Amino acid sequence: MKVAITSTGNNLESKLDQRFGRCGFFTIYDTETKGMEFIPNPNKDAQEGAGPASVQLVASRDVKKIISGEFGIKIKSLLDSLKIQMIVFKEPEKTIGEIINILNK
Repeated sequence: MKVAITSTGNNLESKLDQRFGRCGFFTIYDTETKGMEFIPNPNKDAQEGAGPASVQLVASRDVKKIISGEFGIKIKSLLDSLKIQMIVFKEPEKTIGEIINILNK
């Protein structure tokens, strides 16, 4: 299963980005193959619509779960309709590597 994690940077030492639509990067992690990729978020500086555009970006990668610190109000119904689970993770000090270790347990 593919999981998107909002990230402040493009490596395992980067921290969890608390913002979904305007995060710096999305880490796409595959829990089965253990493969991962870091995708720069082209929507981070958008005037408006960053959340829905970011949903489309991760949905195009066949993601089933998204881990972030918070999600905008417009996002829940959109993710529900796409059957993508939201996981709110309120620990901004956690690194992407630490979150992946939690997913692997």
